[in-house]
Parts: sequence; C-alpha cells; structure tokens
Amino acid sequence: MANKKNDFYWNNYISAADTACSAADYLLECLREFDTEQMNKILPKMHEFEHKGDSLRHEMTEMLAKSFVTPIDREDMAELCQRLDHVIDCIEEVLQVIYINNISKITDEAVSFAEKICICTSKMKAMLTELPNFRKSEQLHKLIIEVNAAEEECDALYLQAAYSCRQKWDGKNPLDVIAWREIYSTLEECADACEDVADTVEAVVMKNT
Repeated sequence: MANKKNDFYWNNYISAADTACSAADYLLECLREFDTEQMNKILPKMHEFEHKGDSLRHEMTEMLAKSFVTPIDREDMAELCQRLDHVIDCIEEVLQVIYINNISKITDEAVSFAEKICICTSKMKAMLTELPNFRKSEQLHKLIIEVNAAEEECDALYLQAAYSCRQKWDGKNPLDVIAWREIYSTLEECADACEDVADTVEAVVMKNT
C-alpha cells in the first residue's frame, strides 16, 4: 500500500497519463471524422489537453522543489514527469503537422496508427496506476512489457505506411509523399514517447527494489 502522504505524486502521474489517453482518443476521433473546415476548432480543443499536461508538470515541479523527502529519487520523478508531458505534446503535434501540410483526406493507415496510440496510452496509464506499489507489485513488470510491445506494433505499422507512401502517390504530387511520411513519423513519435515513459518506470523499479 502506498504511503498516503505520497498520494500527490502518484495521482499527478496518473492524471497526466489520463490526459494523454484523452488526447489520443480525441486524435482518433478527429482522424476518423476528419473535416478540414473544422481545424480552427479541432486545434484549440487539442491544445486544451496539452495545456492540462503542462499544468500537471508545473504542479509536480513545484512540489518537488519544496519537498524535503520524496518517495523515489527526485531527479527520477522529474524525468518521469517530463516524459509524460512529452507524450501529450507529441499527440498534439500530429494534428499540427496535418494542418501545416494542408491535408484534405486522412489515410486508413493514419487511423490505424491513431488506434494503436490509444492502446499505447491506455497501457501506459495502467502501468502508472500500478506504480505506487512498485516494491511489491507482481503486475508492473508485465505492464512495462505491454507498453514496449504496443510500441513495437507501431514501429511495424510505421515501416509499412511509410513504404506504401510512394506507391500510393506515384505519379502524383511528390509533396504528398513528403507530407505523409512526416505525419507517420510524428505518429510514431507518440508511441516512442510512451515507451520512454515505460523505460523510465523500469529504471525507477530497478533502482528502488
């Protein structure tokens, strides 16, 4: 059982992961029902998730700065906080890149990618929900592996989607190929960011058990 006075830290991480899940769900919704004329509404709404993530990071930073004792190493806690914030930043960036490249139609591969990112963030949240019990948990290591496995699926999808770009737009505007490879790369970064969180959690467990 986690020490009650440490609840702030664990709840902050879980809230950040929950925000990442909400951002991923919204990304999927936007790609499934894509409408270029709605981008002026979509981008600000997605930014609300990013802003909430920033607020959680600031709250954690302030608490770490004034706390004499922390449940795990202060630097590790700060790094985990930063990596969680980066997940949300990456998800927001997907829509920004789509907007910048003036995309008018979303590919099936992009929707599949967004679905897998939702899985990544969901598994990441489950992992962080278990983190307070890291000294005794029998599930945490399994959850870390599940995040890594979800990221590997995204890696495979990235290779497939990026490879198909040239064939799909062969003979058409080459800028479309460049744009979609950038979008797929940005989508992959979301999964990479989730794996970075899992790697940080794994390092914390190794240091403290």
